[in-house]
Amino acid sequence: MENKTNPISLVLKGALMGMAEVIPGVSGGTIAFITGIYERLLNAIKSVDFSLIHTYRKDGIKGLWKAIDGTFLSLLLVGMVGGILLGTVFISYLLHNFPEPLWAFFFGLILSSSFYIAKLIPTWDLPKVGLLLVGFFIAFGITQTVPIGGSTSAFMLIFSGAIAISALMLPGISGSFILLLLGMYTIVIPALKSCISSPSFDHFRVLLLFGIGALIGLIVFSRVLSWTFKNYRFQTFALLTGFMLGSLFKIWPWRNPTLILNKENSNLISNPSFQFFADNPNTEFKILNEVNVLPAEYLYSDPRILAVVLSFVFGLLSVLLLSRLDKK
Repeated sequence: MENKTNPISLVLKGALMGMAEVIPGVSGGTIAFITGIYERLLNAIKSVDFSLIHTYRKDGIKGLWKAIDGTFLSLLLVGMVGGILLGTVFISYLLHNFPEPLWAFFFGLILSSSFYIAKLIPTWDLPKVGLLLVGFFIAFGITQTVPIGGSTSAFMLIFSGAIAISALMLPGISGSFILLLLGMYTIVIPALKSCISSPSFDHFRVLLLFGIGALIGLIVFSRVLSWTFKNYRFQTFALLTGFMLGSLFKIWPWRNPTLILNKENSNLISNPSFQFFADNPNTEFKILNEVNVLPAEYLYSDPRILAVVLSFVFGLLSVLLLSRLDKK
């Protein structure tokens, strides 16, 4: 694979990945896959190992920078940081005020991407169809799983870090959603916020152990994925296409919450009604589980059908635009 570096393109792709990570249920790996930088990103991550010490001694900083594809990673990181900052403001605003059209856009984007990637496979046979179904049911099963209780034990923190970062690298599976399923979202995120405002040893310990797990997962899983791309390229395409299709159930535009968490007192509320939200307008809730419904059964007052349809079509067309730009 020839590694051409277009600075503006890489920064924009990194920004898209960063904005995607702000949205629960959408994976930055999906954006990397759609925009054609997925394999290069895996290879760059895979290059970070102890052999870099020898590379530095032999070729210096210049050789080290080349070995890790430093220009690519730095430009992508700049874009991701900008995308996260922009997404925190802009995407969060859309998610709070216009969630249905936003979910519809990503639904169209990922659906179209799935077909686009499937077309890259020259011939479909029974094993590839089987891998697609395996990926589909794994992703679907994850989206239907009810969250479990978290733990601050060293094993659980390291394990959740490794699993979350591994999910982050898989198109169609959101790392933040995996944290939610493991019950670690309400442990890791508050620890991160507290370390910024009022740091303590306990919060630092949580982040340190989680970071160790993430580093382990990053090193190990990037090598596994890179190996499968090298040796079983089209089979991997089929599996990842299944992941993306299975994840669509998590980003259906109309979803009613079946389990929410009251952030103020950590109470769990099952099957809340529209009146419940109307009676608690200033209370912050975290949605833990949802069920997909049709517009007529939607819990909220306005399903915004026209806006949803237009956003869905825009998401579909976005992939066609990206594919044309990629060919150019």
